[in-house]
Amino acid sequence: MKKTLVELLPEQRGQRLDKALSDISQDWSRTYLKQRFDAGEVWVDGIIAKASQTVKGGERVEVLCPDTEPIAVEPVHLDLDFVYEDETLIVVNKPSGLTVHPSATQKDVTLVHGLLAQADQLAEDEALRPGIVHRIDKETSGLLVVAKTTKALRHLQQSLKSHKMTREYLALVDGVIPHDKGRIDAPIGRDKKQRQNMAVVADGRPSITHFEVLERFPAHTFVRCRLESGRTHQIRVHMRYIGYPIYGDPKYGQRRTDIRHGQFLHAGTLGFEHPKTGEALSFSAPLPDFFAAKLAELRQTGGG
Repeated sequence: MKKTLVELLPEQRGQRLDKALSDISQDWSRTYLKQRFDAGEVWVDGIIAKASQTVKGGERVEVLCPDTEPIAVEPVHLDLDFVYEDETLIVVNKPSGLTVHPSATQKDVTLVHGLLAQADQLAEDEALRPGIVHRIDKETSGLLVVAKTTKALRHLQQSLKSHKMTREYLALVDGVIPHDKGRIDAPIGRDKKQRQNMAVVADGRPSITHFEVLERFPAHTFVRCRLESGRTHQIRVHMRYIGYPIYGDPKYGQRRTDIRHGQFLHAGTLGFEHPKTGEALSFSAPLPDFFAAKLAELRQTGGG
């Protein structure tokens, strides 16, 4: 068992305590917190707390968290689409709907399960993320580079950190963007009111997204986005911030958007220097069928 200490925000004043805590950590579901409260394992400023008590803002909360059982990651055959593979790395085209790696709260089959079954080796770094250099969201499709050796993993991670890796996405957004190109320079951090979401906030981390309009429809725009930084949900947050949220996005999209496939966002182009040979590599992946079908529908019907 271990105690986790958090400080409630002034913006959370008036919320129920269990709601405020669940907004702070994705690992704390309301069910999980109910178990902690029922066991008397939550303290506010040193006093045992109730789930229903009202937050004043600024309180120090301690939660006694049971030790989690280690997660065993076994190979699962998923027939992944390896766009490229050599003795050093793999470039994989991840389908929409597949999480990249498991975690304490994500125990379903992930990309890592499939990689363990299909790759002859993966860089041994973290047990739950072998070879993983970078991530894309569960409902986002497209290209990821995976390292087979520790040396390649470190090289690729440094390339990502120093902005030497090219990552371009294709997105369908709600609304008609009037200008052909744009640069969004807005810091991203945790949403002050919904802590499981990201948002543009004054004290966030520097974040830059470039976009280019590829095609316009009466109520939508097809765009290409290029990341200069790589924050969580960056494109989704930035496009919402400028008033053109990603179509289908269940978290940041319009209320009446079609969420059957999740956000229409595809990591279509990936470029980097090969960690062993120094060769400049570039890869592309076609849009998933549901995305291509939506574009075809908009072109045929006039996009209304």
